[in-house]
Amino acid sequence: QTVLQGIILLPLRATCITFILLLAWLFASIATFCQPGRGYLPLKGWRRRMIQTSLSCLTRTAFFVMGFQVKVKGKVASLPEAPIFVAAPHSSFFDAIICALTGMPSIVSRAENLSTPVFGTILNSLQPVAVSRQDPDSRKNTVAEITKRALSRGQWPQVV
Repeated sequence: QTVLQGIILLPLRATCITFILLLAWLFASIATFCQPGRGYLPLKGWRRRMIQTSLSCLTRTAFFVMGFQVKVKGKVASLPEAPIFVAAPHSSFFDAIICALTGMPSIVSRAENLSTPVFGTILNSLQPVAVSRQDPDSRKNTVAEITKRALSRGQWPQVV
C-alpha cells in the first residue's frame, strides 16, 4: 500500500511543485519587467506587493505539497522593529520557509545564484544582496549594502 501511494503521490507532487515554480517565475518576471534602477533601487508599489504576496503564498504552498506544515508561534517582527533577520544555521533549502513566513525579505546570496535559470529570476525579484566570492572587497561591500538597507527607513525590505 505504501509503495502504491508513493507511485501515485511522487508524480503528482512533482507536477504540482513544477507548476508552482513556473508560476513563481512568471510573477517574478512580471514584477521585475522594465524595473527602474534594476538592483540598485528598491521595488515599490505594486511590484513589491506582488512579490511579497504571490511568492510568499506560492512558497508556502510548495512546502505544503512537499509535506511540510509549519506553525508560527508568536509574532513576526515588523520592518521597523527588525530591519535585519538572522537565520541559523543557514545551510539548506529550509531557509525558504523562513522567507515565506516573513513576507519574502531580501536575502544575502552568492552572485552566481542570480544567473541560474528560473531560480535566478525568482531570486532577483527578492532584491538580494549579492556576494561575489572572487571579489576581495566582497565582505566589506556586503556589510555596507546590508547597513545601507537596514538604515533606509523602510524603503528596502527586511534582509535575511
